[in-house]
Amino acid sequence: MRFLIIILTLLAVSSCSQTPQYRTVDGAMLGTTYHIVAETTLSNQQIFEEMQRINSEAIASMSIFNPTSLLSRINRNETDSVDIHIARNIEVASKVNALTPRYDITVKPLVDAYGFAAKNREAKPNIDSLVQFVGFGKFSLQGNRIVKQDLRLQIDLNSVAKGYVVDLIAEWLDEQGSENYIVEVGGEICAKGVNAKGIAWRVGVDTPFDNNNTPGAHQQKVVQISGRALATSGNYRRFYYNAEGERISHTLNPQTGRSQSTSLLSATVIAPRCSVADALATAFMASDENEAIALAKRLCDSVQVYFVLAPERGKEEYREFSTLAE
Repeated sequence: MRFLIIILTLLAVSSCSQTPQYRTVDGAMLGTTYHIVAETTLSNQQIFEEMQRINSEAIASMSIFNPTSLLSRINRNETDSVDIHIARNIEVASKVNALTPRYDITVKPLVDAYGFAAKNREAKPNIDSLVQFVGFGKFSLQGNRIVKQDLRLQIDLNSVAKGYVVDLIAEWLDEQGSENYIVEVGGEICAKGVNAKGIAWRVGVDTPFDNNNTPGAHQQKVVQISGRALATSGNYRRFYYNAEGERISHTLNPQTGRSQSTSLLSATVIAPRCSVADALATAFMASDENEAIALAKRLCDSVQVYFVLAPERGKEEYREFSTLAE
């Protein structure tokens, strides 16, 4: 009888463990934070361990802040071989660059010079010299090898890598059978199904005033998403003023080599994949208002946007442009 009770108890525990529950897991990844809510039979520990694996793999591959990463070694010309992660990111970046030359992952020399890559910024970057070896057409991917026209060319995947990692996590949750989840890494998001209340996931878009450094504290709009990915880019958090008092934002125009600050204050993109949304959000921010709106209209069949624009002169209210279905 005692053994029967033990067996029945184990069967009951096993049965309970197979019942999907909404799990919430938070942690650190890619130098930022992540937040996952998923209805799943997985434990919090299993999700956490997978996040650690993906994080270590991504950093070892794509980080420009890790000197031992594969991308760092490619940038130092110690190897020309790429792995599947770098190849996939270059593929996404290539498609977005084909839509607009304002998006270019070869801007790393400029990122370094302006001090946005954890390096000392140059007081007066020699932009005219640096832009000579910036340009998507100055390298190619041949099989699993990068071929550079100029060995000074360097790649920065920060504008697509977070979105790509979100895609990886979402794919993993799909494989585990999860039908309802939201994945967020540093503000880049993928959502599927519904939340624990049975409604589509709701995501806040922050108001883009300078130094609004607390996500969610001041929201401009709330967007409902399901079965889609979302990314927002803006210049209101990462910027500084140089010795001449010029505002230097982290969004760089690869064609001019200059910091890009326009009337477009933030760009939110909803797309089928987060890597695409991430790259497009950067592309929009590297464009001026009219260019960004024209591109958004061209893509409206597959991609939706929500732009926050600077107020008209003498007014306080932000302007908006949106292709979201209301």
